[in-house]
Amino acid sequence: MPGSANLNVMIKAARKAGRALAKDFREVENLQVSMKGAGDFVSRADIAAEQIIKSELMNARPTYGWLAEEGGGEEGKDPTRRWIVDPLDGTTNFLHGLPHWAVSIALEHKGQIVAGVIYDPTKDEAFFAEKGEGAWMNESRLRVSGRSKMIESIFATGLPFGGRADLPDTLQDLAQLLPTCAGVRRWGSAALDMAYVAAGRYDGFWERRLNPWDMAAGIIIVREAGGLIQPLDPNGDILEDGEVICANEAIFDKFSKTVRAT
Repeated sequence: MPGSANLNVMIKAARKAGRALAKDFREVENLQVSMKGAGDFVSRADIAAEQIIKSELMNARPTYGWLAEEGGGEEGKDPTRRWIVDPLDGTTNFLHGLPHWAVSIALEHKGQIVAGVIYDPTKDEAFFAEKGEGAWMNESRLRVSGRSKMIESIFATGLPFGGRADLPDTLQDLAQLLPTCAGVRRWGSAALDMAYVAAGRYDGFWERRLNPWDMAAGIIIVREAGGLIQPLDPNGDILEDGEVICANEAIFDKFSKTVRAT
């Protein structure tokens, strides 16, 4: 599918960074790793991928702002536009040799996400969307699932690690949800969880304590695939609060009421 110049730049940057990460992934046992916090690692590959993406995006659009996991934020000459980047979502999977991680790039315009790319190099799956143009995975149009029964649906989430304070809330969520559905998956990449909702592989996803770069690209991809996406607090803001819930339209009310009941 032909996209805008911005989207093409984003896809090119994601694929270029993905190729570099895939090369390092094959040699994961040789990577030098430093601690960034309990259960949260950063590798040389992660930082190098961000540098590749930043070079590609900022060379193409030097006036845009920047927000990324490793490099922090920079205000651009154009205050209305900002790149939001996670060069390696699923770092722990990457460092353990688990082939489930992704590059995530979003474009924000006047506070709204207008384009997003999530690229999984190990499967060569590029999920992308632009506002009003639909969502795609490589050459295939994406649509959320059509399931309407909770007991037939599977959901995804993240499980708190390293003593995080939101563990009790997540355990309550699971206690409410598990008896009503076909299962809950925890695969360790919020970006891919959201992409999988857009692709109909999951019927819904929710999580707390996320960063903007974990979710930004997924927001537009889910919406353009026909899904509903909201902050966990109906009066909140997804990127500011770091909490999100999304699902296909048929299941959203039942799913959100179950999770929000906790």
